[in-house]
Amino acid sequence: MPQVSARLPKELIHQMDKAARRLQRTRADLIRQAIEYYLEDLEDLRLGLDRLQDPADPLLDWEDVKGELLHQD
Repeated sequence: MPQVSARLPKELIHQMDKAARRLQRTRADLIRQAIEYYLEDLEDLRLGLDRLQDPADPLLDWEDVKGELLHQD
């Protein structure tokens, strides 16, 4: 597995080490998981923005939707 290095503020390292101890994980495990979560969130955001900009995907009026949901039997 390739290795990556980064410079981080001391306070961030302290918080990360504290979390790693609580979770009984290594610093590398914590960093790897944090990056994976970040990239997943970034992809979700990209997909959401793409959908918002898609003219073929209709926008719904919240008041219409709420009315339909509240008046269903």
